[in-house]
Amino acid sequence: MSMLQAGIIPVTAFQQNCTILFDPETKEGVVVDPGGDVPVILQAVRENDLAIKAIWLTHGHLDHAGGAKELKEALGVEIVGPHEDDLPLLARIEAQSQKYGLPAGMQNVVPDRWLKDGDSVSFGEHAFEVYHTPGHAPGHVIYFNRAQNFAHLGDVLFNGSIGRTDLPGGNHQQLLDSIREKVLPLGDDVGFICGHGPGSRIGDERRNNPYLQGI
Repeated sequence: MSMLQAGIIPVTAFQQNCTILFDPETKEGVVVDPGGDVPVILQAVRENDLAIKAIWLTHGHLDHAGGAKELKEALGVEIVGPHEDDLPLLARIEAQSQKYGLPAGMQNVVPDRWLKDGDSVSFGEHAFEVYHTPGHAPGHVIYFNRAQNFAHLGDVLFNGSIGRTDLPGGNHQQLLDSIREKVLPLGDDVGFICGHGPGSRIGDERRNNPYLQGI
């Protein structure tokens, strides 16, 4: 099995890490959290000659899911995730984009497949375990590739911080519980990409992240 590779495209004014996970040999891949700037995402797909098999969402906030419907229509692939508890967020993307004064084009979306804790998703030979991790958003999920000790954690855990919980549906204690029960047990040597900013390793965050001390 070839090593999984990832390309990160910061999109929209929120500088959200739209991530393309792909196999460098087969060129098959998925797009995680296309929050907007879809033409830029499509250009990266074309320039690298990638065959995108699906769109995966970690949660329903507009900066992560605002471009999903447009990208689905352009690529002809299914949208997978998040957990159905984020349906209200996905139904408010257009209203939220107007509230924040973002460029037109973000669209409400309903996934082709909801995910729940314990599910698995894959492309080619690369399989990912799905964990439901509420707190930042009620339906947030994360994706873990055990074979290569890699996770995409969305907005649950960041390099030096954690997801904000002051948005509708957020719950600080629930987020800490998700990190303690679902993220930290993945293992200290697991590297991760997150929704904003640079990635890290779970062990580094467990030791150094001020929000994780004592949880």
